[in-house]
Amino acid sequence: DRNIDNKALYDTFSLFGNILSCKVACDPIGKSWGYGFVHYETDEAAKQAIERVNGMQIGDKTVEVHAFRKRNEREAGSTDFTNLYIKNFGKEMTEEKLKEMFVPLGEVTSSCIMEDKFGRKFAFVNYEKPADAKKAVDELSGKDLRTDEQKEAQKEGDDADSYLFYVGRAMTKAERAKEFRQKAPSGREVGVNLYVKNLDEDTTDATLKELFEPFGSIVSAAATKDEKGKCRGFGFVCFGSSDEATKAVTEM
Repeated sequence: DRNIDNKALYDTFSLFGNILSCKVACDPIGKSWGYGFVHYETDEAAKQAIERVNGMQIGDKTVEVHAFRKRNEREAGSTDFTNLYIKNFGKEMTEEKLKEMFVPLGEVTSSCIMEDKFGRKFAFVNYEKPADAKKAVDELSGKDLRTDEQKEAQKEGDDADSYLFYVGRAMTKAERAKEFRQKAPSGREVGVNLYVKNLDEDTTDATLKELFEPFGSIVSAAATKDEKGKCRGFGFVCFGSSDEATKAVTEM
């Protein structure tokens, strides 16, 4: 919950042991990023906090608590993961239905469905064992969960991949930024073009540009339209620099 401050975080976790330091991660203007760090005096206190709080429902949010790992350890263990990021599912998806899909593949410690500021839904599912998480990726990612009626309603020229259920390793913001920089073109920058999908059919060039303007200087923005002038669900946004494009990718 982004309304949780340092004091609320401390009050919640001090029940399990002596805390050496406690901090909510915030942006430059002091707004919470939605996560934080708690450093206990003993390993036993940390283990107890994970056991008691991980998966707990606080308000309308499901809390995730994990042991801290250094960045180089997270990158080295990128093939050994338990937390999954899920997208490309319909409005009819509920947390109960999500569990029905993932629980048969292994012991799930936590799961939640979230929505970003643009109304796009996504989810996280965390398994107890990495092998179960990998099994879920292999068996569920790429499935077409639409009904026959929804498939028939697909517009000609639509991006087919945007309808396929996506299940993959949940990456940190730093990892997403690093991945994008590796894929971005090198050499003299003349603008970095981003492909954007899952857009509403009412999206226009102007509204698409407005969505991405907070992240930097936009060279061009185009929402691909059908013969009736409706957006086909995808478009392109060109930024003046790779740094601006990276910021858009990691923040969106």
